Amino acid sequence: MRYVSTRGAAPVLEFGDALLAGLASDGGLYVPESWSALPEGGRGNYVETAIEIMALFVGNAISRDDLAAMVSDAYATFDTPEVTPLVELHDGIHLLELFHGPTLAFKDIALQMVGRLFDYELDRRGQRVTVVGATSGDTGSAAIEACRDRENVDVIILHPADRVSDVQRRQMTTVEADNVHNVAVEGTFDDCQDLVKAMFADVAFRDQVRLSAVNSINWARVMAQIVYYVVAAERLGGRRSPVAFAVPTGNFGNVFAGHVARRVGLNVPQLVVGTNTNDVLTQFFTEGTMAIAEVVPTTSPSMDIQISSNLERLLYEILDRDGAEVAARLDAFRSTGRFQLNPEHHAALSDNWSAARFGDDIVKDCIAAEADRSGIVLDPHTAVGVLAGRAARRDPSIPLVALATAHPAKFPDAVEAATGVRPELPDRLAGLHDRPERLTRMPNDLAVVQEFVEAHRRVR
Repeated sequence: MRYVSTRGAAPVLEFGDALLAGLASDGGLYVPESWSALPEGGRGNYVETAIEIMALFVGNAISRDDLAAMVSDAYATFDTPEVTPLVELHDGIHLLELFHGPTLAFKDIALQMVGRLFDYELDRRGQRVTVVGATSGDTGSAAIEACRDRENVDVIILHPADRVSDVQRRQMTTVEADNVHNVAVEGTFDDCQDLVKAMFADVAFRDQVRLSAVNSINWARVMAQIVYYVVAAERLGGRRSPVAFAVPTGNFGNVFAGHVARRVGLNVPQLVVGTNTNDVLTQFFTEGTMAIAEVVPTTSPSMDIQISSNLERLLYEILDRDGAEVAARLDAFRSTGRFQLNPEHHAALSDNWSAARFGDDIVKDCIAAEADRSGIVLDPHTAVGVLAGRAARRDPSIPLVALATAHPAKFPDAVEAATGVRPELPDRLAGLHDRPERLTRMPNDLAVVQEFVEAHRRVR
């Protein structure tokens, strides 16, 4: 199994090298050189399916026994043996609960595995890395939980100051581990993401600190997320039975994993993208255009994004895997702030993609109505996904699964405003608000952040 860059100018890598590189040297994102075929089978057992699916993308870089041990260990950290329970809402829409991991968000599903993959590969090579990541809220705490206290990894997480929920911030900043550092950047998530990409583009700095990434720019993140699409289908009729999915998304990694599941053979006739007021992805799928605007703070802050990194992977597929064309299109987008698909490409997308946007007031009403109707409490991101699924569903005879991406207690203010009841954190996070925080506030300045990274990585 070999990996190529979406911009076509970086070396072709095997899985272990792509894992540690994160971002390709030409600024692109790694994807498999070719798509494997999903075999028949699967009985809805999460660990069994995870081993089978990840083996397709790992190739011979990791033995089946070692991979199985890592998978079993990663998902033993979840609070239910199902890992991702499937719950039916009142109108035939199924909710796939992805928040039963250590930090109560879907990012745990990938990052608990990625942390173990890093350990395996670094131990094998006798190396260490400095992981620098940007988070809109959930990736940071999941990455910290997965990498804390690991001898071969230092972790520096950038989050937008005052733009994540109190629970999200404290899950990052109250972790006591010598290898964990938090930076609150005075800007938006897009600013944080741009800082990370700029550090990767600085080849001398990248090599000096042995930079690596845990954001969804890292292929291993996407690989691990493919699994729950396959598991959901197995539980609803099998890998060849049609299942549609509705996904709240900002950086596009979560729903792109669904697209990969479809590319390897899962029967997914419709993927629905749900966005909040920051609706650049809805523009892309409904109109074939994108125009960068100011990021608007909402009650679903993890989706307060205007530049969705993983859309580049889909663009690579749309443009027939022409890396030079992808690079040219993205350069033009960065310089003009606009992007336009040609009519043929947009028409091809409309066959099996849909998108819808929802403002905070509608999201609030959805949370309240669902709590009254079914007793299920949605977090605001999940509510966006449920709303999008209901609005865009094409065939009611086909099961539709909405991805529940976070526990409602991660966004207690929004949930309380909708339901009148403040959701409680699980017992394992009791006392979160009483723990001391450790973070450094910084300007949106690349040189300042690079100096911090250099000063806080451990050298041996």
